[in-house]
Amino acid sequence: MKKIQYILAGLLLFGTTAIGQNLVDGLRYSDYRIQGTARSVAMGNAFGALGGDFTSASINPAGLGVYRSSEFVFTPSFGKTSVEANYLNQATTDSKYTIGLPNVGYISNWGNDQSAGGSVVGFSFGVGYNRLNNFDMKRMVEASNANSSLLDDFTANANNNVWSDYYEDLAWETYLLHEDDLGYFNVIENEGYGQNQRKSYSQKGHIDEFLLSMAANFNHRFYLGATVGIHNVEFKENTSLFESMDNGIDFNDYTFNTFLRTTGTGFNVKLGAIYKPIDALRLGLAFHTPTFYRMHDSFDNSMYSSVNFGDGEYSALSPLGDYDYDLTTPMKAIFSAAYVIGKSAIISVDYEYVDFSTIKLDDGGDGYNFFDENEEIKAAYKAVGNLHVGAEYRLSKEFSLRGGYEYYPSPIRSNYQSTTMDTSDANSSTISGGLGFRQGGFFLDVAYKHGLDKNYAEIYSGSDLGRFKITNDQVIMTLGFRF
Repeated sequence: MKKIQYILAGLLLFGTTAIGQNLVDGLRYSDYRIQGTARSVAMGNAFGALGGDFTSASINPAGLGVYRSSEFVFTPSFGKTSVEANYLNQATTDSKYTIGLPNVGYISNWGNDQSAGGSVVGFSFGVGYNRLNNFDMKRMVEASNANSSLLDDFTANANNNVWSDYYEDLAWETYLLHEDDLGYFNVIENEGYGQNQRKSYSQKGHIDEFLLSMAANFNHRFYLGATVGIHNVEFKENTSLFESMDNGIDFNDYTFNTFLRTTGTGFNVKLGAIYKPIDALRLGLAFHTPTFYRMHDSFDNSMYSSVNFGDGEYSALSPLGDYDYDLTTPMKAIFSAAYVIGKSAIISVDYEYVDFSTIKLDDGGDGYNFFDENEEIKAAYKAVGNLHVGAEYRLSKEFSLRGGYEYYPSPIRSNYQSTTMDTSDANSSTISGGLGFRQGGFFLDVAYKHGLDKNYAEIYSGSDLGRFKITNDQVIMTLGFRF
């Protein structure tokens, strides 16, 4: 596999023009950005030591042991993802609105009566789901006077006796790829480049975790918990690359379309503990096993050309491809601390350690072992520390004010970053805030989250890098009932 000389960071995982499972797919389904309750979102999802929120089941399940009553919550959301792209010094923008239900959960609690004797004074059981990632996005790049083409990659492959029904064959059938005594060449190369380019991307999908959790409360000092998570993956991407020549002799334009749909199921186990050395301080520790996925890809490509010879217009469609494979994500360790200032304020911090170089592809449907791809993953990715910080201030008995911050550094090693463009600012961060209202057994939490991702990617193999600035704005509302 060719060394991929572009950087991927943050919420966005760009699709590639290559059919095949690789380090891009591995990172896409391993980099979780949990979307739980509005309270958790408002506080930067820093709930590893705090607990008392259903989102804890997907972070540190010991947090469910903090409950002293039963609870039902559900969380609708509304958002907009906007992408500013810059390619060959030309800017474009695109956006997409999303509506979702990232959280539904039920907690059943028993006990919390120390007078009953024994060290276990409470026990909680949780069932529901949390959304771990959302892939919905649209983006586009556009430029003129290009100095390379996607067809160059097809030409190089053909001259190296690499021929695919999904790429080179489509260019051949649409008369974009030709052969003479010196080998293969393409019509844009023959025209001398300087063509216009436009590529659009449309992505949809999510990763949801359906979970069963249990937690125990030991004398309101020590809490233990475990979660079994069943993950459901749904990802769909359509891309369309259009190249045209204003005054071409033989070539007018072509369109190359790709389609990819990935589905999969997986499972993992989360174990956690919370300890209160004093009433005001909580310390948390959690470990997440790798998620073991079985994935299925469906894909096809199509190509359409307009040329000034023969019939003038040609089209070609690839076969419909299907492929099964296994994916193992990294383990995760979460270290947390929270400080409760009387009954008026909370400060909470979570630090997540994840080594993305341990992502592993395996057991292809045709017996393929992915050795080269896994070596590429080890060389390209590194361990990172994700940071979550949250705070809450109780304005009154009924109202609370919240704020949070999250930071996700790039998992790409420096030697895999571009040598032609400064990509050192590729990372992801989120600021958030919200309000909470509680009265009797009812509560309503509202949060606003503003996320910013900076990414760089090739538009096709061998192209200049495109720079992408992705902003995600979301309003999240949780309705809850305690009983």
